[in-house]
Formats: sequence, C-alpha cells, structure tokens
Amino acid sequence: MPHTTHRFDVAIVGGGIAGLSVAWRAQQRGLRTVVLERDRLAHGATHVAAGMLAPISEARVGERGLLALSRASLDRYPAFVDELQTASGRDPGYSASGTMLVARDRDEAEALDRELAEREAMGLPVERLLPSEARRREPALAPTLRLALDVPGDHAIDPRALSAALAAAVERAGGALHERAQVARVLVSDDGGRVEGVELAAPGAPAAGDGAARATGEQIHADQVVLAAGAWVDTLDGLPAHARVPVRPVKGQIMRLRDPAGPGLLSRVIRMQPSYLVPRGDGCYVLGATMEEQGFDTAPTAGGIFELLRDAIELVPGVAELQIEEVAAGLRPGTPDNAPVLGPGALAGLQWAAGCFRHGILLAPIVADTLAATLAGEPLPAVAQPFGAARFARQAVTT
Repeated sequence: MPHTTHRFDVAIVGGGIAGLSVAWRAQQRGLRTVVLERDRLAHGATHVAAGMLAPISEARVGERGLLALSRASLDRYPAFVDELQTASGRDPGYSASGTMLVARDRDEAEALDRELAEREAMGLPVERLLPSEARRREPALAPTLRLALDVPGDHAIDPRALSAALAAAVERAGGALHERAQVARVLVSDDGGRVEGVELAAPGAPAAGDGAARATGEQIHADQVVLAAGAWVDTLDGLPAHARVPVRPVKGQIMRLRDPAGPGLLSRVIRMQPSYLVPRGDGCYVLGATMEEQGFDTAPTAGGIFELLRDAIELVPGVAELQIEEVAAGLRPGTPDNAPVLGPGALAGLQWAAGCFRHGILLAPIVADTLAATLAGEPLPAVAQPFGAARFARQAVTT
C-alpha cells in the first residue's frame, strides 16, 4: 500500500521558475506548500533559458492579451527582484542594461521599423539608430549592420541565479522542496469533482515523457494542486479528459560562451533575427535559441549549433573568439495558442501555472502573483483572465 505523507495546503508539481515563484508567494500568503520536482530544481527549461525580459520583442500578431500580461510582469520585475534578494540573501542576477535590436538586410530593417512604430504608439522608450551610431554604442557589431533600435526598457536576468534565489526564499519562508520526486498522477476524489493530492512514481520508475508505464508510490495529500511541470504536464495521469490542458514540448538549443579576456565585448543584449546574444556581465554570454518541434528530444545537434553561431558571428564577429562553455537543449512548454494557462482548472482544487512557452522567465512575477491570489480564493486578476484553462474546454466542444 502507498505511504501517505503529512497534508499540505498546496502541492506544486514542478520545480522550475513557475513552480518556485508560485511557492514563494503562496508561503507568503500563509499556505503550507510543497514543491515536487521530477529531477533537480530548475534544471528543465529554466536551466537553459537566456532570461530576456522583452515583452514586445517576443510578441507576435494576435498576441495582444499576452503582450499586456508580459508588460504587467515586466513592470513588477524591479520590485520583485529587490524583495527576493532581501528574502533569500542571494543576488537574482537582474540586469537593466537594455537591449539593441539589429538588422542585417532590408527585410530585417523593415521589420525593425514596424516594431519602432509599434513601440512609439505605446509611448515606450525606443531610439532608431543608424549603423554608425549603433557601432559607437556597441563597437563589437559588424560594419555590415543595416539598422538598429536601442531599447532601454528591455532588460535581462540570469535564470539560474533567479531560481537559486527563489529556492532559498521558499525554504526561508517555510516551504518544502523535494527533488527527484516524480509525480505519476493526480489524485481525484471518488466522485470526480475535486483533486485531493498527487501520487509519486516509485523509486526507479521510468521518467515521464518516454511512454512507459509508471509504478505507483508515495501519496501526498493537499487541498490544492498546482500543475507547473513545464513540457511534462500533459504526461501526468489521473485527470479526466475534460480537465486536461494540451501542452507540447518545443525544443530549443542554446550555447554558453566565455570570453577569456573577461567582460566587455557587449554591454547590452543583442537581439538578431531569429536569435539573440545575452551578456551576463562576467565575460559569459548566452547564445540562443532554435525552435524545433521534436517531441521530448533534448540532444543538441551540429546543425542547430551551426546556425546559431553563423548568425551571431555575422553580426558580432568577436563571437568567433569566444570559448564554448556549454551546449544544451531544453523543452519549452507550448499550448495550442502558445499562451500560458493560469489559475483554477475544471476540478475543485486544481490550479494551473503551465504553458508559458518562451515567456516563462519574463512571466515569473505575474504568474506568482496570479496563483497566490487564486490559491487564496481570490478571483483571477483581470490581466490574467484571457489565460484561464476553460478556453481549451470550449475549443474541445466546438471543434
């Protein structure tokens, strides 16, 4: 028979950026919280994320609601990281140095001019730069540069430093963090009306996502369960079909580079089409990322890495002299509309913090505040209402 642990107010499935940030805010609300992570804390998509905080650069046609959510989250970031640093005693790795968007040909320059108009219409700070001025501000840029935008309001953060600070803050606040605790299924009441906790896979059980059957193990009972398991959230058993949300993995390859001479090659994030180069301030740089529909494959490929380096070296030739420190691939969690799922689900006690796709680090403050509110019985905040789980249930009925 499975062993049953002490009861929690909230069990959070997933110890990435979403799960950790929600756990911190939930503990602050006085809710006894446990985080259950299938691997090591923040070693999924969070571990390989670049950490750009750039809501408009990430927006696409038809994503106005997501843009509003992202801007609301970015507005909260300075206070969020200040509070977190005090609560954790750790530096979350926040950088307000800004971003430069660059174009290497006419098509890319026209796209930048459209983005310029969009930002100006919103009253956001942005400056159009001729190539000579762009290279004066960032001398490492190539002479072949066609056009650039300087965007001081698009910042960056180191997701590894951020997640370490969040984990420390959760523990200091009294929350429980369990690594190597793979959730096999969500426990649902006999009448099917509410969730009652989760059941862990037995030690040594196959990992989620490989299609293999999973053994039963320890049960953890909770009044509310938050599903924040990233790309693996749709592999969990136990939920009836009408209560599920479709989430798929989207592969992204990324590189970490180091300048043996130390910092100085770049001072800003450089956003190219379709990649980016993010300085960490210590001579390290993150170069990413591909977008591949490859299931749960996390193997880096020569082709993917070649494309990243080719594009980066064309615009920042000095990248060719950097040392390769790490090559990795992660899995972004994507929903059918590539927008997050936040707040209450179809069953009582079921909550979602899932499907943040390529916006997970940017959305951390707003996801944390949204879930802290709904876990405390408050309504879904207005800015998050377009992202409730019910939109997928409606699609299932009409399609």
